Amino acid sequence: MTHTALPDSRLTVRARLNWTILVPAFALLALALMWWRWGGTVQDSQYYFDTARYLRGDIPKSELVPPFPYRILVPALASAIPGDLRNNFAMLNWLLVVAGACCMSAAVLRAGLGQRRAIAAGLLMIVSLPAVWYAPYLLVDPGSVCARSVFVLAVLTGQPWVAALAGLIGTAVREENILLLFWLLATRRVALLPGLALLAAAGGWILLVRWWLIPGLLSYTWVPNWGNIERALHDVRSHLSLIGSSIIVIPLALLGWRKAPATLRPLVGLLVLMALPQMYAALSVRVDGRLVWGLYPFLVPFAVCAGLAPARPSNGVPD
Repeated sequence: MTHTALPDSRLTVRARLNWTILVPAFALLALALMWWRWGGTVQDSQYYFDTARYLRGDIPKSELVPPFPYRILVPALASAIPGDLRNNFAMLNWLLVVAGACCMSAAVLRAGLGQRRAIAAGLLMIVSLPAVWYAPYLLVDPGSVCARSVFVLAVLTGQPWVAALAGLIGTAVREENILLLFWLLATRRVALLPGLALLAAAGGWILLVRWWLIPGLLSYTWVPNWGNIERALHDVRSHLSLIGSSIIVIPLALLGWRKAPATLRPLVGLLVLMALPQMYAALSVRVDGRLVWGLYPFLVPFAVCAGLAPARPSNGVPD
């Protein structure tokens, strides 16, 4: 295992966040931005909602549409909470958005980038088109983004087994998060045999859900095709969604890339790896801002490095 040290140990004393103020502030801000679409369903969000309804026994399995029921963790949690299912699902997504923002702030702080940039990281996770437009819908993306944010925090703080747990939970949310566990093994942050056991556990969970927990659904295939790309090229809403989700975080990440401290370098490989399933989805299924949203946990730490001085004295506290 490898543990990432802070650039300056004095930052642990001097650079702190007042979580008793920050967490409620993030929560209120996220709630204000999400309220107008709270609990809505459209397209695949309806399929996730139907999964939660099925788990409550409200609809038969014949109404489920794969592969959405295989991403079972968030709908299962929503169905287990007493009360109105639609409100439960939306509330869970709200909590996951807030948790992801807090993890991002903590990760940036532990990377030695200071209080203001840490708060900015959390704000970038909340004040964004995906959080405003998609998170209030009954989707599982907030759970996936949150799991990835926990993973990034664990990597930057040198806690590979916390990262492994985040990867396992993330895989139960969305199957492509198994790549997080592959990255842990490939970069030797976990030993070979435990790493293979983690991959086997995640793969076993995917098979368990598909062939035992929810068997017998219609087959589906997602194959890259030119027709999907051509439709996307003429879809104005897709263009607006992609632009709106990218217009702040990606330019800032590009500006901050070269100025980022060495502690953030592991995120480069993670960003490239986790972009692969997003690209496959764009070629096979859909093109919208959620493709970029899934990469926020790896982009935001670089984005808040924009404007950072290229060279800083080792005993200085970052801006």
